[in-house]
Amino acid sequence: MSLVGEEFPQQVPLRAEEITIPADVTPEKVPTHIVDYSGVCVSNDIIFANVVCVVYDVTQEETIDKIRTKWIPLVNGGAEKGSKIPIILVGNKSDLRSGSSMETILPIMNQFSEIETCVECSAKNLKNISELFYYAQKAVLHPTAPLYDPEDKQLKPQCVRALSRIFSISDQDNDHILSDAELNCFQKLCFGNPLAPQALEDVKTVVWKNTSDGVQDNGLTLNGFLFLNTLFIQRGRHETTWTILRKFGYDDTLELTDDYLYPPLRVSVGCTTELNHLGHQFLQKLFDKYDEDKDSALSPAELKNLFSVLPYMPWGPEVYSNVPLSDDNYISQHGYFCQWMLSAYLDVHRCLEHLGHLGYPILMERESQTSAITVTRKKALDLEKRQTQRTVFLCKVIGPRGTGKTDFLRAFLQRSTELEEVDVETEFLKAADAACDVACLMYDVSDPDSFNYCASIYKQHYMDSGIPCVVVGSKADLIEAKQHHGMSPSEFCYKHRLPSPLRFSTLLTHTHTHIYSKLTWAAMYPCFNHYNGLKWSGWTVKDGLTDCIYNIVQTGFILKTLLPCYLLFQPQNILPATIWGAVCTLMRKKN
Repeated sequence: MSLVGEEFPQQVPLRAEEITIPADVTPEKVPTHIVDYSGVCVSNDIIFANVVCVVYDVTQEETIDKIRTKWIPLVNGGAEKGSKIPIILVGNKSDLRSGSSMETILPIMNQFSEIETCVECSAKNLKNISELFYYAQKAVLHPTAPLYDPEDKQLKPQCVRALSRIFSISDQDNDHILSDAELNCFQKLCFGNPLAPQALEDVKTVVWKNTSDGVQDNGLTLNGFLFLNTLFIQRGRHETTWTILRKFGYDDTLELTDDYLYPPLRVSVGCTTELNHLGHQFLQKLFDKYDEDKDSALSPAELKNLFSVLPYMPWGPEVYSNVPLSDDNYISQHGYFCQWMLSAYLDVHRCLEHLGHLGYPILMERESQTSAITVTRKKALDLEKRQTQRTVFLCKVIGPRGTGKTDFLRAFLQRSTELEEVDVETEFLKAADAACDVACLMYDVSDPDSFNYCASIYKQHYMDSGIPCVVVGSKADLIEAKQHHGMSPSEFCYKHRLPSPLRFSTLLTHTHTHIYSKLTWAAMYPCFNHYNGLKWSGWTVKDGLTDCIYNIVQTGFILKTLLPCYLLFQPQNILPATIWGAVCTLMRKKN
């Protein structure tokens, strides 16, 4: 009543009316609902309180004894450790006592870990009235219980794990020490301003005097960082530690929030997701940080250190057979980016989770990890515009078992197209499984029954789908058998206006780049895959082709669409000189 009326009431009722203090008049800017209880009228609703202020009379010892014998058992008697309601002890009528009651109160505070603090006040003189409600708010907004164990006088394991992750993210050069520059970057990130040089030295001096290994090479170690946060809490400044934790995405239970790990990202049907330049920039910094021997590859130990801030290892042993490796069978830099691109393409929400754990929004100073992802426009619009800005394409390699699909995939580990193996008999059952940017239909040239599967799958899923298809005959180093299908693979491709079959063998390495180029071209420009005059595999010039190319040049399509592909795939090595020369001549005429 003294808080609201700002004066001491002459007549005090047994129980005051419930009061709500609006947010704009409180230091923490949160509304506070106050419910008064008396010794003779206590509701069971007290168990739903966020914080309880237990008031005692500093002039009467028996009221202090009741803190231990009555009030604390009433509030937290049945609660388990870690789920107890925080308590603020309030010593009222301090105007009637010359000394302090703290000497009597301290043993009680040491006995009950849920007691946050003790405030002596005077309702009559309005002394410390607003302060006690400030501490009550603080006990809810910045609770001690998740952070610190007062019985053991140390940080709790969950708090140590959270602060260790924060330290690791802030240690930008991975030398296990926070330098002055890193400390100031951390300070500015969490609190808005860097520390003054003298204040920085004072902090390190305090740590150095109280720990044996808290300061090393004039920087703060992990133990020093943990000690500093322990000191904040012990001195009643746990809001400092909470500010740090919340900046790095933690909630009151010291778990990363769903809002932090899984920011909303809308991906419409027909669109795909890719890492953009910001994502690549962050991941490059991360690679450089943990590539300790600077060999442009991550050893198993270096990879484990990189992901040490995650609660689990996101990349399993299979990654070593899925991406390009170095000569030492470590994950190469190219393989590292391939795996991230695959993650962003196939499971973008899991990719966002991993980027969140690694500290992307903090280190890149972005609102969320979604700024690292580009959502491409719908594929139908790409087909309409006859050009694409996408850089990642999904190719499904489809064929019966024993065709050599796995060897085919391994031969392409140095490439940038995402390849997925599909066994016809087991997986390829639903139309939804056919979705991809380009389908590679593979048959075994030495097995006379092999092509039947490819023909059947094409007719069932791809003939009217608009998805480009490339037929590949594997084991081309073996004697070719006549296929039992009604027509040969070449005749089948001609009938359905597909590129002529390509030949692949693990022994014929010179064919690999050629096949990769055709698959990528088909994915990027599916509108060309069925073009009557142009057979991509044979690159034959038929009647009217020159006129068609000229028409394309006149519309500007070749300038906007074909040139980037030519520059990327070195067209002089892909297109025959006849066609390439004709294109260049027509472009010069247009310009």
